[in-house]
Amino acid sequence: MDSSSAIAEKTVGGKRILSLDQFRGYTVVGMLLVNFLASFSVSPTVLKHHHDYCSYADTIMPQFLFAVGFAFRLTFGRRVQRDGAVAANLRMVRRLLGLMLVSVVIYNVSPPASTWSELVALGPSGILPELLKRSWFQTLMHIAVTTLWILPVIAASTKVRILWVLGSAALHVLLSYWFNYEWVNTSPNGIDGGPLAFLTWSVPTMMGTFTCDAIVTNPDGAPRMRLLRWAVCLMALGYVMSCGTRLYDVPPSSQAAAASESKLAVDPVLPSAQRVQIWLQNVHWSDYFAEPPFVQPPDQEHRKWNYWMMSQRGGTLSYTTFCAGVSVLMYLLFYLACDQFRFHSSFFQTFGTNALAAYVLHEMVGMAVKPFIPKDSPGWYVALGLFVFFLITWTFVRSLEKQKIFLRL
Repeated sequence: MDSSSAIAEKTVGGKRILSLDQFRGYTVVGMLLVNFLASFSVSPTVLKHHHDYCSYADTIMPQFLFAVGFAFRLTFGRRVQRDGAVAANLRMVRRLLGLMLVSVVIYNVSPPASTWSELVALGPSGILPELLKRSWFQTLMHIAVTTLWILPVIAASTKVRILWVLGSAALHVLLSYWFNYEWVNTSPNGIDGGPLAFLTWSVPTMMGTFTCDAIVTNPDGAPRMRLLRWAVCLMALGYVMSCGTRLYDVPPSSQAAAASESKLAVDPVLPSAQRVQIWLQNVHWSDYFAEPPFVQPPDQEHRKWNYWMMSQRGGTLSYTTFCAGVSVLMYLLFYLACDQFRFHSSFFQTFGTNALAAYVLHEMVGMAVKPFIPKDSPGWYVALGLFVFFLITWTFVRSLEKQKIFLRL
């Protein structure tokens, strides 16, 4: 998962940054947990992905991007010093193109047509939307494209990187207003924001670079309060942006008709003047506030889908900003536990140092275990299947670790 991982280089002042591998390992474990449990009816709602609010499951992918940004910032400068800027950039481009190729290979694609005539009739316009919005643009592809997007500024100053991420966010809002939000949320529905989501995935990725700077420049210090302030501010900012979703509440007089209409608002990014006027006429102080993260909002009969709600499918700015704050907070906890108090989990270490192998293997292990667990199985049986799933996956990854085999690009 770490497109710039060079594990031996992840040190500061000669000391290994234990928290980074442990944090990444926790994130891999979280991914395995939610990916396995997603298909079972007994699984808690908070452990499943949702498209109109942020659950625990939705916090996992931003943490991968955060770890990528941290490691990328940490290692790239050393490569430039060692090999020169041109060679270092070319090497990263080759590695990221390799990761893109891996993502195309491992994400299964259903045959678009069963005969040649059907394939010709579909043409590129009938085939590409499914590939670009769903099949190819999943986690690994998003990591590769986002990393490639920030490559020009990864070694730049803090000010330049801030301007880059602000510009990326603004561009995503404009493109979403033009076409992207509705395109991603219409059949075939997109995954993780679709091909343009690298613009908002840049938020947690770039926060990884800023966190790396805070740790590297204070190897013997304690940038705890700085990271805590960042985490709180980002989570608050993400929530404040998500409050814009209240503009899309359906008035009681229109709810019956709204149930049969499209779930998407007709003006999902920039609300119309009429919508704002109606909202202001009926506003109560509580109507300014959206539901807190991890709390399910009303259905489409009571609120239309819009860009300002936290949505992993839409790759919305409120979602990636809030989850960037969650990522900083989670990393801070690992920084305190690992780098300050020397906590170490071999379980997290195994997954954290070979995350790409764990990602590839867990899909195959899941396909071997899940057929024996019906979707309506009781909780104890699903828990048993989860244990077997983790045991097999960990055994494979641990075996690779013992043989010093690490999948990196």
